[in-house]
Parts: sequence; C-alpha cells; structure tokens
Amino acid sequence: MGRRAVRIGHDLTAAPVAPLVLTILSEGDGSGYEIVGRIRELSGGGLGWADSMAYPLFHRLRRFGYLTVEWRVVPGGSRRRYYAITEDGRTALTPRRKGMAALLTIGGMWRCFEWLNAT
Repeated sequence: MGRRAVRIGHDLTAAPVAPLVLTILSEGDGSGYEIVGRIRELSGGGLGWADSMAYPLFHRLRRFGYLTVEWRVVPGGSRRRYYAITEDGRTALTPRRKGMAALLTIGGMWRCFEWLNAT
C-alpha cells in the first residue's frame, strides 16, 4: 500500500516550500504542474501540496523578483506557464537553504515522539 499524502495548510507550507521551489528551478525551467509533481515525487507522495497553494507562492516569488514566467505552447496545443529562477532568486536561495537545513534537523527530532509516529 502506498504512502498516504498528508494535507498541510498553506500557513505551514508556503515558507518552507519556497526554497524547495527555487532549488527545483535552479535545475531548469518548469511548468507549475511539473514543479508540483516534483515536490510530490521528492516527498514520496507524503506531501499533498495542492495547486491552490502552489500558484499563489509562484506569484509571490515572482513579485519578489525571484522568478520569471513565460507562456509556452506544449504538445497538443495547450499553453502553460513556465517558471525560471532569476539571479536574485539564486542569491536569495543560499541563506534559505541554511534555514531549511535547520528546519530539517528540527523535523527529525519529531521522530522521537512515539505517539506522533503512530498516527
């Protein structure tokens, strides 16, 4: 049986997911669909990050100057937005990666609580 995705509210995911989005885009441009899919893949299906949370984050990162967006026609003729990281986004990513490392350490500490792992 596969791992069940946990739905986490926007207030808990936006800040930690922003560096992840920037990191994914540092590997190459991607559509919103591809970015959300990559996050699901990286979490092993454990993070159910909805599109309704993704696109507001993409727009916020664009307002900060961390992303650019362009429309592209994909096979089949439909159009999709493709996002790319900017130099400002790369610069902003470095300290955020360090912050994420600290959060991951804290996240690992949650495993010490047996009652939490039972749910």
